[in-house]
Amino acid sequence: MKNEVPVSKIMSTNLVNLNLDDSLYKAEELFKKNQIRHLPVIKGKKLVGILSYTDLLRLSYVDSIDDNLDADNFVYDTLSVKQVMMGKPVFVSTDTSIREVSKILSEREFHALPVVDQHKNLVGIITTTDLIKYYHSLLYEQE
Repeated sequence: MKNEVPVSKIMSTNLVNLNLDDSLYKAEELFKKNQIRHLPVIKGKKLVGILSYTDLLRLSYVDSIDDNLDADNFVYDTLSVKQVMMGKPVFVSTDTSIREVSKILSEREFHALPVVDQHKNLVGIITTTDLIKYYHSLLYEQE
C-alpha cells in the first residue's frame, strides 16, 4: 500500500533551523524570510527542540499593533530560544511510514514533525502541507 511509503520519500530536506544559542530575533527573521511556521532547534547536528511561529507570537501581541514598539525587544532580549522552544520534541525516523506520520499529526494535533536519522541527527521535517500534497497526488494520479 502506498501509505507504507517511508516519510523520507516526501519530507522536506531543504532545512531552515535554529541553533540552540540563536536569538529570538533570528527566529522571527527566519520565520518571516522563509514563510515557514516551524523551526527545528539543533545543537551540533542533534535535534534538541522545535520552535513554532505560534510559540513566538504568544510572547508578544504587539506585532499586530505597531512594529515599532519596544515590548518585543524586551521579550526577545529577556528570553532565549531554549526557554521558548518545545524541548524533547516528538520526532520520527526516516523509515517511519507516511501512514504513521499522518496518525501522529492528527492525533497529537501537531503541524510538523522533525525527521531524524539513527543517530538523532536532524535530516528533514514533515508538515501537514507535505502530507496534503502527497495525498492529493494519490487521489489525482488515478484520473
